[in-house]
Amino acid sequence: MSARRHSRQGEFPPAPEALPVAVLDSHTHIDITLEGDGQNGPSTVADALDRAKAAGVDRLVQVGVDVESSRWGVQVAEEHPDVVATVALHPNDAPRQADLDGALREIERLAAHPRVRGIGETGLDYFRTGDDGRKAQHESFRAHISIAKRYGKTLVIHDRDAHDDILRVLDEEGPPDQVVLHCYSGDEAFARECLDRGYLLSFAGTLTFGNAKDLRAAAAITPLDGLLVETDAPFLTPVPFRGRPNASYLIPLTVRALAEVAGHDLDTLCAAISANGTRAFGEWR
Repeated sequence: MSARRHSRQGEFPPAPEALPVAVLDSHTHIDITLEGDGQNGPSTVADALDRAKAAGVDRLVQVGVDVESSRWGVQVAEEHPDVVATVALHPNDAPRQADLDGALREIERLAAHPRVRGIGETGLDYFRTGDDGRKAQHESFRAHISIAKRYGKTLVIHDRDAHDDILRVLDEEGPPDQVVLHCYSGDEAFARECLDRGYLLSFAGTLTFGNAKDLRAAAAITPLDGLLVETDAPFLTPVPFRGRPNASYLIPLTVRALAEVAGHDLDTLCAAISANGTRAFGEWR
């Protein structure tokens, strides 16, 4: 059982007003969304895509967290032109592997697929994994960086309570051309460190949470060419629906919050997010 493969219960929120310019969801888990116990949510991949398009979300990045979900994502990306995949072992999953080297070999095999555009989510998580699992996390993270560079893929980073070590490892290994900080969780100072290195910051529904003052300060100083948005569905549902299941059709809530926090015109922000998504993950079709 992966660190992330657990469901979200409750009723999915109503669809928000659609965005005026289409954007992408740069990080979602369609598989976990569909297998959850939420009511009135998407029932199939096609349904999830249709709901997203109706809200102005025309492209999705399906993110792998273990070998199983990575294989599934590649298959979905083959079948649906509006989906591309990333493949990885989640940092909390790495210490649980009986054969970490074997799992990493399978991730590398999948990385060669043309519909795989990113390696991640990988990184470090010091919140859920204690000291005894850090060696495996670091080994896995460094291996994923190497895979991303060998195959020319964007590195998608999970960082929880590990800001300094994330940057240290990236500086030591040398990053690939494109790096995305998934569900950006740092403050303004850390944002400047990441932006100075040319990394993209992807903001999730956490931006709308009442206790996210530092996160909003980071978003406010991030230039248009450094921004992405994501759901991390079915997790991190934006206010006013926090705690209910999330899905890609709810991206407009986060985009509008980001526009307000950063002082951007909504159309301009949407166009920038879309362009940044293409820069990070290529053309979908």
